[in-house]
Amino acid sequence: MASSVSWTATEDKKFERALAIHDQDTPDRWEKVAAMVGGGKSAADVKRHYDLLIEDVQRIESGNVPFPNYRTTNRYANGF
Repeated sequence: MASSVSWTATEDKKFERALAIHDQDTPDRWEKVAAMVGGGKSAADVKRHYDLLIEDVQRIESGNVPFPNYRTTNRYANGF
């Protein structure tokens, strides 16, 4: 499920910081998080973004997300 609102890396970082400050017991949590994120994000936007984050974490923790197939290299093979 993709969000209809796009998020920049900077907004994501602000979102993470805001969540660290405003925990689940904070009154008007989503309004406060939205104010910290800025960029025109509404309380509904940040709540939806949070819900998607929780879904992603649950999929990862349940093993439903495969590990990426990174190519391995030995950067020390040539003495570097």
